[in-house]
Amino acid sequence: MKILGIDLGTTTISAVVTDKKTGNNCISRTIENNTFLSGGQDWEKLQDPEKILEKAVDLIHQMERQFPDIEAVGITGQMHGILYVDEQGKSVSPLYTWQDGRGNQPLSDGESACEQIKKLCGEQVSSGYGLVTHYYQVKTGQMPKRARKLCTIGDYLAMRLTGAKEPLMHSSNGASLGFYDPEQGAFRTDAMEKCGMDPSILPRITSAFASCGTYGKAVVCTAIGDNQASFLGTVEEFTDTILVNVGTGSQISVYSRQYFTAKGIEARPFEEESYLFVGAPLCGGRSYAVLEQFFRAYGEAMGVRDADHYRIMAGFLEREEEMEEERESPLKVTTAFSGTREEPEKRGSIENISTENFTPGNLIRGFLEGMTEELYERYRIIENATGISPKYILASGNGVRRNPYLQKLISRKFGKEFILAQGQEEAARGAARAAAALLKEEIS
Repeated sequence: MKILGIDLGTTTISAVVTDKKTGNNCISRTIENNTFLSGGQDWEKLQDPEKILEKAVDLIHQMERQFPDIEAVGITGQMHGILYVDEQGKSVSPLYTWQDGRGNQPLSDGESACEQIKKLCGEQVSSGYGLVTHYYQVKTGQMPKRARKLCTIGDYLAMRLTGAKEPLMHSSNGASLGFYDPEQGAFRTDAMEKCGMDPSILPRITSAFASCGTYGKAVVCTAIGDNQASFLGTVEEFTDTILVNVGTGSQISVYSRQYFTAKGIEARPFEEESYLFVGAPLCGGRSYAVLEQFFRAYGEAMGVRDADHYRIMAGFLEREEEMEEERESPLKVTTAFSGTREEPEKRGSIENISTENFTPGNLIRGFLEGMTEELYERYRIIENATGISPKYILASGNGVRRNPYLQKLISRKFGKEFILAQGQEEAARGAARAAAALLKEEIS
């Protein structure tokens, strides 16, 4: 028998089929998620939920034709974003994604939604969080008239596959919306009411990998957050492993059964009565892309087009390593180019520039060291506060998988045994693993 896992990412949709007994991947497939909609403002980041649904269902059908013995379906996808559904469980809005910027836009009194929420109830939230988006819609009178519930895109797929009229949301997705108490496993409805939001818009919450219903003969598991799914799909030894992921963003995840949070660290619900401590720099792997774009723009101004600038950048790093492998860049680069969740106005910097050290090689190394430092700082907060010190560091995501120099930097900085994750489509595999747990399979 087989388990299917599907990951509704921001730019791609991926599916895997795994063997129920072994957990091994039988097949994986990825398609483009080119469903973005044009909003009226540059800061609007919207996608079409019906087109996402169409693509996801088509991908599921492809897998079913090849593996008709699929017994369960697991779902994950981009966190934080929301859409609204009507009383029949059909979408009545676009998907307001995690990248949507309305939470930072000034409202009638000149303050942003995030600023107003902090003042009204003390909640520390960020633009892109689902309930920040919802607050903005309420305050500006843009709530769809037929909206009865809000949910994530993963919840919506589960609803449409099973024919459910109301979403059932896993706590891992609930926590990503804001106004959520991970320790209590519930939304802070009193804080919502202080901000003028009616809690009846919220879906039901479960901390278990629960059944949403059936799709054909297959049980459909509650959708889980993509961070939690990636951890499930990558890590075998939960207590002994730090998971570092570098993609468009970056994050560090550490498993614990105790609750803890601090500035820059979230305690995200995982399995029942367990958490992932997560530190997530906003720019992450995009920092390196920003530098590549800088070199690309200069090259094109010289008439050099279609050059592989990432390969050229790697060549600089190889030459630097040959000269002095352990030497740090004299340039000190802070890679908070998109700010932080706590300080959205913060920006990156390049320090200690001299007439001798401002070279492409030093700049490239400085960027990678800055990316590594952002992750390590967050790990040290967790380690110092909890005493948790896993044995291994497991790295995943294309941003680190394709960059051997970054792998070495992370290994040196953390001082732990470094393992590069070999699997592909980790989040989809993790969703399948959650569905397997629903079928009473061992998860760890």
